[in-house]
Amino acid sequence: MEVYPMIKREDYLVRIRPFYESDLVKVIVGIRRCGKSVLLRQIAEELQEKGTEPDHLLYINFEDLEFGMLQTAMDLHRYIKEKIKDSKKYYLFFDEIQNVEDFEKAINSFRATMNVSIFITGSNSRLLSGELATLLSGRYVSFQIYPFRLREVCELKGIAKEQLTEDILLDYVIWGGMPQRFQFQTEAETKVFLTDLYNSIVLRDIVQRNKIKEVDGLNRLVEYMVTNTSQTFSAVSITKYFESINRKISTETLYGYLDGIVSAMIMKKAVRYDIRGKKILTRMDKYYLTDTGLGSIKNTGFKREIGAMLENVVYNELLTRGYEVYVGKTPKGEIDFVAIKDGKKEYYQVTYLLAAEEVIKREFEAFSHVADNYPKYVISMDKFDFSREGIIHKNLADFLME
Repeated sequence: MEVYPMIKREDYLVRIRPFYESDLVKVIVGIRRCGKSVLLRQIAEELQEKGTEPDHLLYINFEDLEFGMLQTAMDLHRYIKEKIKDSKKYYLFFDEIQNVEDFEKAINSFRATMNVSIFITGSNSRLLSGELATLLSGRYVSFQIYPFRLREVCELKGIAKEQLTEDILLDYVIWGGMPQRFQFQTEAETKVFLTDLYNSIVLRDIVQRNKIKEVDGLNRLVEYMVTNTSQTFSAVSITKYFESINRKISTETLYGYLDGIVSAMIMKKAVRYDIRGKKILTRMDKYYLTDTGLGSIKNTGFKREIGAMLENVVYNELLTRGYEVYVGKTPKGEIDFVAIKDGKKEYYQVTYLLAAEEVIKREFEAFSHVADNYPKYVISMDKFDFSREGIIHKNLADFLME
């Protein structure tokens, strides 16, 4: 097993640093194993470097049996109260806090009665819904964490931009950016790791958390969606799939499963955006994997899937850069992505190769019904620059390494 040194997650640290001393609760959410625990430790290290005494940095991982006795909000409150010895500021790091019953009440109490800065992580996007959002209304700031970007992978492996090969790029596209997977050298080992992770997410973060009894139906839905990423989904199309395998599923059950899948962050929903009407459309969403490696353990058809995987990688990259990302709807068709940040838009088409004139025409003419002057990009693996008529063509590797 090859072990790489852990890199600083600077993309996230730069956003979180302004809040180190704030009394706002710092909520860090992300799919299981994407690097949240390491990020917490990096924050603690930075605070210690600035002069914070080690005994004023309290870290608890609620999936560690050492802290198994902390089952309820009262258990946690008592434990922390015993640790606080003076009036100086303490920094509390709570990893996977959703495992503590009524944890929201403990967090609210710490904020109200102690001189603390609180950081919490969770592997479920619902962490910010329900009672926590009610109790901390306006008193928290949230950060979504993702697996490694290609740029981070290259930093991890000590690969300069000019040393990036197509093999390294395709390895990232196919097997994703989960930090731990870079400890493994063979495809077989990587598959075992990602399969275990996939099963853990489905069992612990979807089945157990949502009290799902019909596990086979959920597994079928997850596998169907994982192997059809970047396709448009509707309740009707999924119901037809279940009928094709002689299964029945109610609309209510289906939406419950979809909510569980998105909450566990195995996939993200990209809703459609009417470019002309500038409004969000509520039907026919697309779903993208948070990490493409989770799709590759279920589907190994490279030729059929490469276009969808590239689209998925670009979607994730845009999210990591802080954009809101939608699927664009035009009067005559679709644009892969409308990316919005700070009130400004960018439009993206993604394809494997611009290998024939009809492909070039299809990708570039997708923008013909977009009347505004915001930047428009076509991204592919071609090294030749196909830019034309104000539409910028970018090589995928160059885009990911920006």
